[in-house]
Amino acid sequence: MSPLAAIALGAGSAAIVALSWRSLRRPGSHGFYRFFAFELLLALVVVNAGVWFVAPFGARQLVSWCLLTGSIPLAVHGFHALHAAGRPAAPAAGATELGWENTTALVTTGAYRHIRHPLYSSLLLVAWGAALKHVSPPSLALAAAVSVFLFATAKADERECVERFGQAYRDYIARTRMFIPFLI
Repeated sequence: MSPLAAIALGAGSAAIVALSWRSLRRPGSHGFYRFFAFELLLALVVVNAGVWFVAPFGARQLVSWCLLTGSIPLAVHGFHALHAAGRPAAPAAGATELGWENTTALVTTGAYRHIRHPLYSSLLLVAWGAALKHVSPPSLALAAAVSVFLFATAKADERECVERFGQAYRDYIARTRMFIPFLI
């Protein structure tokens, strides 16, 4: 690993720990699993950073860029919808949720009308887009691990949402998909 890659990994990990430290004290929370998804995603990006622009017009690279670019509007929309329609409240002292996650209203509009986790879907697009930059056993293993941890994150988040929103969230689960409209 190059010194620059090591610095990027260390700085990125420090930021992820700072974001997630409360969740790490609560195994089973969605933030606990999200921490590992973020760390693995960071490792995937750092491992493949040197080849992001090799053969930029190759089919694999074009698909990769489509996935990476497609993640952006999904993330922007997801954050905006949570802020605008979710009416987040300040988390209670010691809570593991981040401020924007502590919604007081169930969001079921826009992308949330079809999928329950557009932000995690966005991260899945980033993971597989990054993996396609250099298809190798380590890249594929890291992308698969990110996917597993994002699935665990989503399942834990759904348990927490059922506690918060009750039957309304159970009904929402019944009519929507987790990550991909009409599929998964």
